[in-house]
Amino acid sequence: MTDSILRLSGISKQYRDGPTALHAVDLDIRRGEIFALLGPNGAGKTTLISIVCGIVTPSSGTILVDGHDALVDYKAARRRIGLVPQELATDAFETVLATVSFSRRLFGRAADPAYVERLLRDLSLWEKRSAKIKDLSGGMKRRVLIAKALAHEPELLFLDEPSAGVDVALRRDMWTLVRSLRERGVTIILTTHYIEEAEEMADRVGVIAKGRLLLVEDKFALMQTLGKRELDLTLVEPLDTVPPELAEWSPTLVHDGHVLRYVFNATDERTGIPGFLRRVGDLGIHFKDLETAKSSLEDIFVDLVERER
Repeated sequence: MTDSILRLSGISKQYRDGPTALHAVDLDIRRGEIFALLGPNGAGKTTLISIVCGIVTPSSGTILVDGHDALVDYKAARRRIGLVPQELATDAFETVLATVSFSRRLFGRAADPAYVERLLRDLSLWEKRSAKIKDLSGGMKRRVLIAKALAHEPELLFLDEPSAGVDVALRRDMWTLVRSLRERGVTIILTTHYIEEAEEMADRVGVIAKGRLLLVEDKFALMQTLGKRELDLTLVEPLDTVPPELAEWSPTLVHDGHVLRYVFNATDERTGIPGFLRRVGDLGIHFKDLETAKSSLEDIFVDLVERER
């Protein structure tokens, strides 16, 4: 049996006189993994996170955080969770050190100046420890939010669109921190529009659209199962149209007719490539280069969401 730090069963959210934000979501998060939740705006990502963190009350379902029922034993469950929200909401007139130290005490943790210092140094905030929040740049404020979320040493960290609107330096620091946290055993759930980061960082991926969890899959298995490959033939002479004799393979012309593209499923026993290339040769279509490329996680994500429309 998988060691789950978070287990959601039948989580739904129906707003009064409004839409159903979530439809009976079931999800198990494994201890120590990085899990990426992908979905377009309005898909239900933030609603789901807000429910787990106790900000929004579900209409139905159960939530277990490290074995604690989040709806019954709220304090024990919430103590294990850190949340970095999208919004830059902090006490503007507090100093960085004071606000992070207060967040630690808020969850009943004993003072630990050495831990707080190490955390602030990891986030390049130590030199700003005496600065007031209101005087910080947007990127620095985002770093403070991360520090606040980690102040009480949570076992489960939520990052809700953490890279939205931040600079490249912060994004790099943040992902370095994420890797180090996972090495320490912290479980991380992130939502993101930067799909290439999810592709690089996540162990598993969940795709949500219109409040429904479409799938949860190991990242590499997902790309192998749903990913397509493209075979591009760079032609010696451009074509105006695809010859009807190639209709069996449904290729397309791109780059003003200079490239003939055939899309195939890499997991099929018969990809159709040998027959396609033979037919191209029979038709006297000459090419000077051949290149294959695999689908990215973004391609797969877009394809899955399009199916739900």
